[in-house]
Amino acid sequence: MTFIKDITNELEKLAPLAYQEGYDNAGLLVGSPNTEVSGILFTLDVTEQVVQEALQRGCNLIVAHHPIIFKGLKKLNGKNYVERTVINAIKNDIAIYATHTNLDHVTNGVNWKIAERLGLLNVKVLAPKKQWLTKLTFFAPKENTETVLDALYKAGAGKIGEYENCSFRTPGTGTFLPGESANPVIGSRGKLEEVSEDRVEIMFPSYLESKMLSVLRAAHPYEEVAYYLTSLENENQEVGAGAIGELAEPLLPKDFLQLVKSQMNVDVIKHTAFVSDRIQKVAICGGAGSFLLQDAIRAGADAFVTADYKYHEFFDAEDKIMICDIGHYESEVFTKNLLHNYLSGKFSNFALCLSEVNTNPVQYFV
Repeated sequence: MTFIKDITNELEKLAPLAYQEGYDNAGLLVGSPNTEVSGILFTLDVTEQVVQEALQRGCNLIVAHHPIIFKGLKKLNGKNYVERTVINAIKNDIAIYATHTNLDHVTNGVNWKIAERLGLLNVKVLAPKKQWLTKLTFFAPKENTETVLDALYKAGAGKIGEYENCSFRTPGTGTFLPGESANPVIGSRGKLEEVSEDRVEIMFPSYLESKMLSVLRAAHPYEEVAYYLTSLENENQEVGAGAIGELAEPLLPKDFLQLVKSQMNVDVIKHTAFVSDRIQKVAICGGAGSFLLQDAIRAGADAFVTADYKYHEFFDAEDKIMICDIGHYESEVFTKNLLHNYLSGKFSNFALCLSEVNTNPVQYFV
């Protein structure tokens, strides 16, 4: 049997909820984590039509990018589409899970899917997040250092970019005097002890703090483990907003726009003037991305593919970059494919379905 909590645990390995913005509302919005899963429907948005689709296709869990409950619900009277959608889901025992800005912020998330469709290479986070890393310093007998480190590595510590098992150690001498009620692994009660120890430093994503301390205590031989934590200002190169990469070959601006139209399945692109003869370095941000414009310019991007640009914001390009607004829905609709593909390799005992409902509220007269 597979329960909703099994699915959400896997999704949160890809995009931890700790990585969502403070204003966001990602997570399990409707339903119990202890419900057995009969099928999953993947969608960008949750609407009344999507809930009906889930019911018709035998899916009791909807996994969406956009949270249907974004602001607090004070009443459930069915006066708007949000309330009606939630009421319909509850009546039909259909759970709703959203993975939103947390999925925006991770490698292999929303922006990596756009980069994949555009054929970008050497993709990196455009605006890495600060203060999302912690350094753990602990002290262990030399003969136990590797055992403790291996446990911390397996728990997710020691990753820096493309490198794993990263740590630093310094040899020294540790001293301690066990009290009368102590149960020392080394030494005796009431006797000062000196031990050859390693001082070890290792980094990990801050949201894993509780897990890391549990692993440290379980793997460490001492009754009382000496350690301290330090919050780091370092940018976490694996977590942040937007992405930037390069086309295999530079394209003429018109050819680049045609590539975007074709690969992102859009009919219209709003864009600023051509400022370069060739487009090769491309910044991207699924959804509303105007807040990343200066990051894209500083990174030397020739074009910035995003959505939801306001009229006056287009002036901010200042002939330094070509802004390409492809529409919010269009920039993120392939997120449902990303989530479907991610879970397809992990669960096979029930249906995993891509929603066929077009939830785009914006229509174009072409």
